[in-house]
Amino acid sequence: MSTVKKMDTKELIKKVRKIEIKTRGLSSQVFSGEYHSAFKGRGMAFAEVREYMPGDEIRTIDWNVTARFNTPYVKVFQEERELTMMLLVDISGSSVFGTKNQLKRELIAELCAVLSFSAAQNNDKIGVILFTDQVELFIPPKKGKKHILRIIRELLEFEPQSTKTDLSHVLRHFNNAIKKRSIAFVISDFMGSTGLEEALKIVNKRHDLIALQVNDPFEEELPKLGLINLKDAETGESQWINTSSKKVRTKWKAEAIARNKKLANSFKKSGVDFVKIETNKPYIIPLMNLFKRR
Repeated sequence: MSTVKKMDTKELIKKVRKIEIKTRGLSSQVFSGEYHSAFKGRGMAFAEVREYMPGDEIRTIDWNVTARFNTPYVKVFQEERELTMMLLVDISGSSVFGTKNQLKRELIAELCAVLSFSAAQNNDKIGVILFTDQVELFIPPKKGKKHILRIIRELLEFEPQSTKTDLSHVLRHFNNAIKKRSIAFVISDFMGSTGLEEALKIVNKRHDLIALQVNDPFEEELPKLGLINLKDAETGESQWINTSSKKVRTKWKAEAIARNKKLANSFKKSGVDFVKIETNKPYIIPLMNLFKRR
């Protein structure tokens, strides 16, 4: 089972660079166009006039310019693009859990990097809120590669004051703090989230809210490992579990299914798009499917 440790500067730079190379490539080759299609700008703004070409719509003809030059001209419009993307990232105790390829927090850093580079290629601003049961760090929306590298660095290295989660409180705080409509990704395992539905509804009225649920397979299905001691990373409580018992494993799986069903229902009722991403599977397909669905 993975554990988190404080990285030295050299190791951190190396890790940030590795994530940058991987996610910048994915953003430019795969996600950038899908992101643009999924998240539209505020509307269309007049850009210029040009001579009429066969196939142009009659309603776009600029009659004043046409009369002046005695030849048909059409108005050209461009999408008013500049958007703000906010990443609301859960860095509570459960985010440093991982039994397969990587910790949830490392996967979250990659997801945020992919989204950030996709937004940057569409000239959008990126802002971040790192949270537990409180706002731990707020990075105001900005553009630029330097800004994105700082975001990746903080996602990997920032040490929160709390280990617990209170997503409802953080969502309400975000809604009060960011008045301008934004694309808001809330990235969490959504473990122990209470009163979530109402908070999701409130935020989704003002912002375009999308939920990315990050899970480790161990949280849903126990492997046969005999008697193991499990510690709750958020409360610090530990308990011994006999994973050799089929009854124990069945109960564990049933509770996970019920939890996920309840969560999916909350997203559906509040009108929030969501996708589940797991630490042992590539995130490209679920993320692409999310963009295409929109």
